[in-house]
Amino acid sequence: MTSLSLPLWAEILVSALLILGSAFVLIGAIGLYRLPDFFMRLHGPTKATTLGVGGVVIASLVFFSADADGLSLHELLISLFLFISAPVSAYMLAKAAVLQQLPLDQRTRGKPWNQ
Repeated sequence: MTSLSLPLWAEILVSALLILGSAFVLIGAIGLYRLPDFFMRLHGPTKATTLGVGGVVIASLVFFSADADGLSLHELLISLFLFISAPVSAYMLAKAAVLQQLPLDQRTRGKPWNQ
């Protein structure tokens, strides 16, 4: 097994991005657990987790780019797929919930149907 030696600036940047990404993922998970109805639960994780995974992917990009001679493009493709697919899947889930007329909490604004 070979040991990896990164420059100090790369280690600090990768560590900061991993901590930031992890914090966003944690906030999204807490939102999923704590919010009262489906529509509120859908909002928290879709925003926070996308930023969290984005932070982790950018940390991976910096790590593998600093270790190699050139820019690592695999992570850019992952980010592109993530930023395209996450809003589409959230929209499809919300549309299905509206069509099923899922129960809403009193605090949910923009009620699409009468209860």
